[in-house]
Amino acid sequence: MKVATWNVNSIKSRLQHALKWCSVAEPDVLCLQETKVLDADFPAREFAALGYEHQALFGEGAYNGVATLSLHPLENIEFNLPDDKPDAQRRLVAATVNGIRIFNAYAPHGTKLGSDKYRYKLDWHRRLRKLFDERFSTDDDVILCGDLNVAPHEMDVWKPTVWKDKLHFSKPEREALMDLKRWGFIDLFRQFNGEAKEFSWWSVFHSDFEKNRGLRIDFIWASPTLAEDCTDCWIDREPRTWEHPSDHAPVIAEFD
Repeated sequence: MKVATWNVNSIKSRLQHALKWCSVAEPDVLCLQETKVLDADFPAREFAALGYEHQALFGEGAYNGVATLSLHPLENIEFNLPDDKPDAQRRLVAATVNGIRIFNAYAPHGTKLGSDKYRYKLDWHRRLRKLFDERFSTDDDVILCGDLNVAPHEMDVWKPTVWKDKLHFSKPEREALMDLKRWGFIDLFRQFNGEAKEFSWWSVFHSDFEKNRGLRIDFIWASPTLAEDCTDCWIDREPRTWEHPSDHAPVIAEFD
């Protein structure tokens, strides 16, 4: 099974990119973030025409939004964190595919260090960790993927001295992310790529992509038993070269 995650930064703006990429990459499950569209306006038919008839949509107009699209049935679909209010931002969808529980996440941006939104970001990661502590064992087949909006290590930023104490690489953010990972997750990209300086996000300035000045903030993490069944994990930079691209690139993992 092939699982992919991609922050498309508006499915309306990137629909043709997403359809083109799916036709070539053929993931079994595609987890999208920042869909920025109400569920009623999501291009469900276009994806269903490619075989992605099973869809868990959780969007809102103009901001946020996640969608999980699958060639296989989606079971036990859940939205957001257990203690989220009904009007909370739409950032998380979970579904079971072929016995694997897949969490598709778009973590808060944080906006500015020390702000209320920054503190919300840190607390959101903490509450997500609590969900795994309370509901799952590391022996379960679990995937957490998506845009977690934090680069965890120096190898995940193009120049650590430039990003030191800045949003996405501040110490409290990194500690919150690593505490989430310490639930027992394996970073599948690192499992296969060691300390490679590869990134999944670049600013909108074209020169930053050309010079590979990016961050690795999009992940596919798996529980230990499931990580043993993973045969490869990589970042596909190709869609970032297309006209009017998302600022993120897809991340893909294959499982035996």
